[in-house]
Amino acid sequence: MNTAQNELYKKRWIILITVLSATLMATLDGSIVNVALPNMTLKLHVSGASIQWVVTSFLITVAATILIFGRLGDIIGKTKVFKFGVILFTLGSLLCGFTSSLVVLVVARVIQAIGAAATMATNQGIITQTFPPNERGRALGLLGTFVALGAMIGPPLGGLIISLASWEYIFLINIPIGIVVFILCIKVFPKTNDKLDEKLDTTGAVLFTVFTVLLFGALVQGETVGYSNIYIILAFIVSFLALAAFLIIEIKKKQPLLDLSIFSNSLFSVSVICAFTSFTAISASNIILPFYFQDTLKFSAAMTGIFMVVSPVVLSIVAPFSGYLSDKIGSEILTLIGLFLTSVGLFLISTLTAASPVALLMTYIVIMTIGNGMFQAPNNSLVMSTVPRNKLGIAGSVNALIRNLGFVVGTSFATLLLYNRMSSKMGHRVVDYIKGRDDVFMYGMKWVYIAAGVFCLMGVIITAFRFYNSKKKSKSDLDKLKDKAV
Repeated sequence: MNTAQNELYKKRWIILITVLSATLMATLDGSIVNVALPNMTLKLHVSGASIQWVVTSFLITVAATILIFGRLGDIIGKTKVFKFGVILFTLGSLLCGFTSSLVVLVVARVIQAIGAAATMATNQGIITQTFPPNERGRALGLLGTFVALGAMIGPPLGGLIISLASWEYIFLINIPIGIVVFILCIKVFPKTNDKLDEKLDTTGAVLFTVFTVLLFGALVQGETVGYSNIYIILAFIVSFLALAAFLIIEIKKKQPLLDLSIFSNSLFSVSVICAFTSFTAISASNIILPFYFQDTLKFSAAMTGIFMVVSPVVLSIVAPFSGYLSDKIGSEILTLIGLFLTSVGLFLISTLTAASPVALLMTYIVIMTIGNGMFQAPNNSLVMSTVPRNKLGIAGSVNALIRNLGFVVGTSFATLLLYNRMSSKMGHRVVDYIKGRDDVFMYGMKWVYIAAGVFCLMGVIITAFRFYNSKKKSKSDLDKLKDKAV
């Protein structure tokens, strides 16, 4: 080990804390705003439909730019891109906290999201580069924990801030954290001048941006105007044409935005697919549970927030331990068990009724979350360990993109299926909770959880095949070694 690498290892835990802090801020701001939307609607004097763009603009921008920053991280250095992201995110937070205009707020959220994408695209690569293989699973496990914590504690934390102060402080609390994170970046991050003599694929970047903006925009807006709307249909068509053009160009390019050769590694591809099934299923659950707590069980928003914290608490315990185990016994068996437990938890929740005791629901949520915690860290470790060092940036950004895509698809799919089943039960179109008809909501909720469980089970089957083939290959390699010894 050279001197520079040795110095890097000494600072690895401080580097990890810095990365985790930036990651928590970035993921937190994707969900913390939701609970403040009614208050912001009144204060900014805008409609409920318009205020949704405060959330949507952030998610779409992250998805549209994350691959670009992953590629830039490989070209000019992950540390530089990460620092840029921290600066931009902090600046965007400042602008969000000092405006009374919806248009300016949305622009500020876009600036925030670009910064968030820059940090998300490079955080896994920085960790993989900083930690030795025998500690990498634990470190990536903590990263996965903070990603999930950011998404889950956003609503209860946002509610607390709104009750104590005004909505602006949801964004302003990021500023001191962002300043401290940036100072730590300067002090402890690896100083590298490593650059690739390559250029960014701007054509691919434009096509990918068109694809993600139209796809995510159509998925989100389709919930409001209906997926049969001609503009929504056109958006889907154009987005898939842009995707087709993007893939054709990337195959032909010598220096593509997305090196498709990384998908030729079956372990990488399977790990990414399984991550998508997991995030889609979990986000479907997260969008449904608040309705069950508040409308069916008649809990207050504060009480709902308390119960919603159970999952991130369990996850914060399980994920780091799972990452530690993956360093000791390998990742594949843990991802298989984790996805299986997640599926079991989802199927169990589908059996609940309006009269089911809360303790039973909590037990099922704990089972589901233990599975999720066991899966995420080892799967992240698998993804990042299957690519060469000069591809860590793009691999990390693909993994983060899949996570965001899973969040949007899971949320949209769950909402669509819920109201479809409720409409079927009622015999007419339903787009909201029907007061006094808890049975109708429970019918829709049951189908959402069954579908999420089935979707997650598909990941279990894929992971089982991966595990079987891995064992088969290991046995074959061992037999060859024995033959050589003889």
